[in-house]
Amino acid sequence: MNRQTDTALGLSARSGPVATVSKVLLYGVLVVVFAGPLIMLLVSAFRRVPSPTRLSLIPGDFTLDNFAVAFDRGVLGYLLNSFIVVGGALLLQIAVSVSAAYALARKRFPGLRLVFLLILSTMMLPEEILVIPLAGVLADVPLVHVNLTGSLLGMIVPVGAWGFSILVMAEFMKEIPLELEEAARLDGAGELRIFASVVLPLCRPALGVIGIFGFTMIWDQYLLPLLVATDAGQFTLPLALRTLRSDEDVGLGVLLAAALLALLPSVIAFIAMQRQFMNGLTSGAIKG
Repeated sequence: MNRQTDTALGLSARSGPVATVSKVLLYGVLVVVFAGPLIMLLVSAFRRVPSPTRLSLIPGDFTLDNFAVAFDRGVLGYLLNSFIVVGGALLLQIAVSVSAAYALARKRFPGLRLVFLLILSTMMLPEEILVIPLAGVLADVPLVHVNLTGSLLGMIVPVGAWGFSILVMAEFMKEIPLELEEAARLDGAGELRIFASVVLPLCRPALGVIGIFGFTMIWDQYLLPLLVATDAGQFTLPLALRTLRSDEDVGLGVLLAAALLALLPSVIAFIAMQRQFMNGLTSGAIKG
């Protein structure tokens, strides 16, 4: 077999000074393109940045003043709002996703294909199209007639169900052997017991996938908080970055420090759930 298939570019099969230089140049370009902006953000957040033209990849002139000013501008409060929204919304989203996926994957009922189509259609509509009807719904929630505008709950409920998470869980649950459910029923297990003790534990890799994607989707929400928040005390951190950017008394370094705080939770969440995430991407199916 051709050793060039060992890697995507076949570089591992080549040797010699020319190949070594080529590898170093290629990897250097990849690092600059993909990691350069992140390194620049990290370095500049701890530096005094007098102008946008003074950003650098080289650490120097270390200071914590950027974070001190950011905290004085209420960034910690915005960060707390973001954690409350992402915590509540992610728990709700996972609960809705696993429940809906179980019904779609393990049950048969009239209109199943139509339900799948409707869920899929929600992923095809841009957020901008839904702004006006969503604003009306949040101002007067049907049936309960509650106004969620101006509350963090109004940022949680709309993202409590996400078509992507439901479809990922449903496709994963379809691969779980039916024999496991039948054996559990023979042992006297009920529907809820089968779901909680048989199906759900086997879906741990898929839970990692929807957990990471759901966290990132909710954390990066900008349009929804902009629609719901009625005062600065309800801003989430991504929305607050716009306020800091428009503040003439706030320097670029302060804005970059706040941006770093907005980036870190997503990175930490991925690192914490990396194993489940990779297992979910590579498992494909569960073999009985």
